[in-house]
Amino acid sequence: MRLDKYLKQSRLIKRRVVAKEATEGSFVSVNNKIEKPSYRVKIGDIITIKFDKKTVNVKVTSLSQFDLMYELISESHNA
Repeated sequence: MRLDKYLKQSRLIKRRVVAKEATEGSFVSVNNKIEKPSYRVKIGDIITIKFDKKTVNVKVTSLSQFDLMYELISESHNA
């Protein structure tokens, strides 16, 4: 599944257009590497998302929207 689609379906980011812009703007990294929206997400990947006031780290646990798609690793508030 594409990274931008995964972010939308997992509800980490609510709209796919916003997910695509975030990946193109270097706000999303996978396994500590900036990836394009077309990156193919795999189970076990660690995704880091830098929001305006917080940073979220999650581990991909499923690619099916009917399961819990990620496990929250950490969430930190930016100063």
